[in-house]
Amino acid sequence: MTPVGAVATIGRLCRITRVTWLSELLEPGRMVSTAIQVGSQVFLTACLWTALYAHTEVSAGLQEHQAVGYAVLAVLASRLRPLSRDMAPDSFYRHMREGTILYWFLRPLPPHRYHLVRALGDQAHGLLWVLAGYGLCTTAGVVPLPDGRWTLPAFLVSMFLGQVIVYQLSLILDLLCFWTVANSNALHVSHFVQSLLSGAFAPLWFFPGWFTTANSFLPFQSTLHIPLSIYVGRIPVNRVPREVAVQAVWCLLLWLITRTLWKRAESRVAVQGG
Repeated sequence: MTPVGAVATIGRLCRITRVTWLSELLEPGRMVSTAIQVGSQVFLTACLWTALYAHTEVSAGLQEHQAVGYAVLAVLASRLRPLSRDMAPDSFYRHMREGTILYWFLRPLPPHRYHLVRALGDQAHGLLWVLAGYGLCTTAGVVPLPDGRWTLPAFLVSMFLGQVIVYQLSLILDLLCFWTVANSNALHVSHFVQSLLSGAFAPLWFFPGWFTTANSFLPFQSTLHIPLSIYVGRIPVNRVPREVAVQAVWCLLLWLITRTLWKRAESRVAVQGG
């Protein structure tokens, strides 16, 4: 690719990533409602977990500041998930219902790359909310700063791998539209299951042993529970390489699955003849 072509490609990718940002700016009411929603969730979550520790200092191996910090970070991390575009004209579900998914395969940009770039734009937008909320929460003392020299870098690496897994899981649901056409019900179920099994509702340390054992064979706890447990110190730094290796294996396995699904999906699209 020539330098001019490379610059043009980068420009197209940048325009795709800013679609979410522009749609938010055109509807400032959505930004205000999001700020109110996140603020109220953080406040109520902090109040709930503080009240739960009113008569105890340690529960399930977590102290109050660890449990509160974990729960608040889980609320903020939920903004990193790909934003819902059910009502947007470029949602996978809508394209499948209207048959316009065909145009994804006619563009110079491959459909899998377009899907990835759009997701990156969504998550970059969500990252701004996370950073703003994290700054306010640490300043207010709601979320403790990480202890240890290597805790924050280990958390960031684990969180990045967790978000890769989140993207791949959501991509699998989208690709199922090629066989089911509609995936709205699957999305609702998936959001609940993922929130429960990833530790977004409560740290998995509070769940029964049989539950955590069964969940360890699934990728969900690698999306959120492992990174946040590293941050609050529930997982020591010397165990981080093992946990990160497990996350990397899940990234590889899910990548192989999504790659196979993309290839099979392409074979189901008829560009000529309807």
